[in-house]
Amino acid sequence: MSLLTVDELTITFGGRGRKESRAVDGVSFEVDQGQVVGLVGESGCGKSVTSLALMGLLPHKGVTIGGRAEFDGTDLFTMSSSARRDLRGSEMAMIFQDPLSSLNPVVPIGVQVTEILERHRGLKGEAARKEAAHLLDRVGIPDPTRRLKEYPHQLSGGMRQRALIAMAVACAPRMLIADEPTTALDVTIQAQILELLKELVDQEGTALLMITHDLGVVAGLCDQVNVLYAGKTVESAGRRELFGHPTHPYAHGLLGSIPRLDAPRGEPLTPIRGSINDRIAWADGCAFAPRCDRYEMGCLTGTPQLTEPRAAGHQVRCVNPVLDDAKAEEVSA
Repeated sequence: MSLLTVDELTITFGGRGRKESRAVDGVSFEVDQGQVVGLVGESGCGKSVTSLALMGLLPHKGVTIGGRAEFDGTDLFTMSSSARRDLRGSEMAMIFQDPLSSLNPVVPIGVQVTEILERHRGLKGEAARKEAAHLLDRVGIPDPTRRLKEYPHQLSGGMRQRALIAMAVACAPRMLIADEPTTALDVTIQAQILELLKELVDQEGTALLMITHDLGVVAGLCDQVNVLYAGKTVESAGRRELFGHPTHPYAHGLLGSIPRLDAPRGEPLTPIRGSINDRIAWADGCAFAPRCDRYEMGCLTGTPQLTEPRAAGHQVRCVNPVLDDAKAEEVSA
């Protein structure tokens, strides 16, 4: 049994006289111990709200959550608030997208790290401070004892992100959710953060759910990839299979719009036309149809189902998938 199993997750905002908006619509995936699973897609596709639902951080009012999410056999959505608080930070932890807004600006870094140790590990006083310094040192922050006394604004962007990672791994959680952990960091720091996360997975056997829009991050870190569009999974496959044979036109377009070092000078990119707002309701057909170069009338005959047109385990939600290997290899080479 997988450590985390998400089955037909739906998240709807609004209701009770207000217009409803379905942010996540039937998303399913699994994460095993020691595995890295990626959720990929444009802003607004439902990646981050999925992670917040799993962590129990969505507001109680105006939000309806459906489906099932089991962590080690226990349904997260039926747990009491106190049980979720005990689980959050100890067994499951999250690295948030923006460290500057996630950290409390008026509280020293040391206090923010030690309160986790006090809450979940029962450490107090000097023992908690020593462990906090050890955690900062473990994630590569120089002079950790001095940094414990500093405030978030006194740290660089990379150090703030490392501090968030230190807080997330303070209790050696079995499940770690990373929501765009390298956003707004320069390329060198991004590589360091990704290497740190990879070490945690390899050394601790931590299960990692990586949420990102950066396919470079996916290529270097993830084992299994789920591509989301307008709240639904449109393609799911192993990393090598997805990059070698992108089959949904959206995934194919994402890979085709990335600059390549081996491309001839001056060769134009092939962007996906339109924006995430150019879509139709899934009930009326494929939400990606208005932006798709492979659009046909069959795309408007109701919600397309996940099928395996290419290989077992490679699921695609499309009635006219990209099955031309020459084109797929040209994109992913």
